[in-house]
Amino acid sequence: MTLEELVAGFRLVATASVADAVDKVAGKTGFLDNEIKPRINEKKICGPAVTILEGPTQEFVPPQHALDAIDEAEAGSVIVISVSGEAEVALWGGLMTAGAVANKHEAAVLDGGVRDLVEIKRDYDFPVYSRTISPGTTLGRIKTIAANVEVPFGDVMINPGDIIVGDVDGVVAVPREHAEEILAMAQDIDTREAEQAKLIIETGSLREGLAKYGRI
Repeated sequence: MTLEELVAGFRLVATASVADAVDKVAGKTGFLDNEIKPRINEKKICGPAVTILEGPTQEFVPPQHALDAIDEAEAGSVIVISVSGEAEVALWGGLMTAGAVANKHEAAVLDGGVRDLVEIKRDYDFPVYSRTISPGTTLGRIKTIAANVEVPFGDVMINPGDIIVGDVDGVVAVPREHAEEILAMAQDIDTREAEQAKLIIETGSLREGLAKYGRI
């Protein structure tokens, strides 16, 4: 299955079903901390991760790896920025959003803050998921260390190319090596839950639905 087919498939299944399927297929948690929330636009996002690792510094340097990734990554990418240290500064803002929109990226997912929300909402409506909202700059506090490496988001490790799925339910990182199997299971979960919900409505009994289909 091609990347395009996988992304199209994941866009149509429930994020909760994806999280359940990652648990079962990959044998590990794929959903990010609940602090990682949509700050601009609540539409569903789905695309391959382009990862950036950042860390503390006292240097006044631009986030070069992130800036390069925005210009160089394939259209449809999700820019994933992880930071080991200060989460209360903005890893993303209006100019980075302009670059992401110009390059037709899917979204940004940040283990830290975002700023310029008024500008981003007004001019771009670009999806940004972040741990915090902050007006503070990274200059003198955070610098980029590497791009396209495995990065931590709390207890979840995200690799470049993992498929990121997110909406108001949260964000899930789908390991690329298991993506096809996870998609098939998520589709099956969606189908079974729809049948189960229909049975519960028809019979007026939650117990009957659980008895026939179990706890999905």
